[in-house]
Formats: sequence, C-alpha cells, structure tokens
Amino acid sequence: MIVDTHLHLIDRTVLRYPWLAGVSALDRDFSQGDYMVEARRAGIEAALFMEVDVDAADIEAELACVEGWAKAPESLLRGAIVSCRPEQTGFAAWLEKVKANSFAKGFRRVLHVAPDDLSEQPLFRENIRRIAGSGLTFDLCVLPHQMKQAIALVDAAPHVQFVLDHCGVPDIKGGGEHPWRSNIAEIAKRPNVAGKISGIVAYADPGTWTVGTLRPYVEHTIECFGWDRVVWGSDWPVCTLGGGLLGWVAATHALLAGASEDERVKLLSGNAKRLWRL
Repeated sequence: MIVDTHLHLIDRTVLRYPWLAGVSALDRDFSQGDYMVEARRAGIEAALFMEVDVDAADIEAELACVEGWAKAPESLLRGAIVSCRPEQTGFAAWLEKVKANSFAKGFRRVLHVAPDDLSEQPLFRENIRRIAGSGLTFDLCVLPHQMKQAIALVDAAPHVQFVLDHCGVPDIKGGGEHPWRSNIAEIAKRPNVAGKISGIVAYADPGTWTVGTLRPYVEHTIECFGWDRVVWGSDWPVCTLGGGLLGWVAATHALLAGASEDERVKLLSGNAKRLWRL
C-alpha cells in the first residue's frame, strides 16, 4: 500500500489561487472525490495534503478547508503540509497556531516562483530555525539553479527536518542531468533532509516518456538519500500534465522492481508514517 505525501486539492469557490491563471490545464477545481477514485485503484491508503500556493490572505482558510475535507466519509487525508511566509514577521504567530493543530504536519513556502535570494534573508532563516523541535517539517520546492540556496538554508537550520520535493525538479524533458546530479548528491549529505520521489512525470515529455526516461533521476535520488530517507508523492493533479496518477504509480512499481520488499515498504509508506507520525 502507498502513502501519498504530496496531494493538491483545488477549490476555486472558496480559495484564491493567483498562479492558476498562467496554467490553463490546471485552472479548474480538483476535488478529493475525483482523486479518491484513482487513488484507491492505485493502492493509496492515506494522503497528506500539500498546500497549493493560495493567495497569502487565504493561508489559514486553506488549512480549515482541508480539515473539513478530511472529515468526509472514507477520506484518505491524514494531515496537511501548510503554506507559510517565513519572510514575514507574522510567521512566529502562525507557527504557534500550527503547532497546536495535530492535523498540520509541516510547512512549505514555494521557492521556485520567488526571487532566488528570498531564503537568504535573515528573517526567513530565523523563522525557519523556529520550526526546530516542533515535530513539523519544511518542504523545499526549488528549481535546479536554486539548489545552492536550498543547501545554504538547510545548513542554516541544521535541527529542522527538510523534505526535498520532486527529486529536486530535474529537467527530464530536456535531458538535464548536470549539475542536477551533483546537487542532489550534495544536499543528500545533510542528514536532516529527506528526498521526495514525487510527480516527476510532469517534467518529462508527456507523449514520449517511459520508465527508462525516469529511471536515472529516481535511482540517483534514492542512491544519494538511501532507502531510509525517501518518501513517495503523486503531486496530483500536477502529475496529470505528464500522464496522470495511475501512470505515475505504475511507473513507480516498475522502477522498484529490483528493490527488496523492505525497501519498497520504506519508500511507499514506512518512512512517511515515521516522518509525519501517521
């Protein structure tokens, strides 16, 4: 069975998503009901909601919405990675609210749409360090050229548990393995970082990718982080840009064909259950 650590749900009737205007294929509602149909067919038994970069004014409302969705009959939702703005003075108060909410499992601030130096700001780093000891994680969502800043942030907060999204967002369609390979190897040296094998089909050519296309990126990420520091995520509905949830799950099983049962369990569910206390 699988724990999906990276599920997006979109409801434009109650929340605002400014970035959707620039991505027409995703500019619609994606409900928990739609996801559950395919997720159950794929063997997904639980899921973590991943924040969807809502308008800053809707950050608290997003968490409230997800908690409501999790109460639906047969919901797969077991927690949420919530949005935040560590560059703002209000982060400390938001952290206290999130710490008091057992449904919240971590934070993410999407950095690939922000200035490269955002995470280098003193207040940003100070606020990230505040997460230490809370049991909450911080997801790193960066482009390959921003890996230098991501590594510096990890080094500035050595007691915070980080999770690197999407194998570091490699340019699979363009065949870009360098300097991606060395960057993954470097950030994986930090024991407080886990690697998320999530939704990389969205970065491949949707019409031509095969398991062989994805293999170098997945295997290198697992080799660098090791089986005890990798988790799996769908990145639904973004993965629909590269073939969809069922295609990504099928590719994942094919990629893991040579792994032991223990290794497969760690990647697909065990590490996630331990990391987020599910």
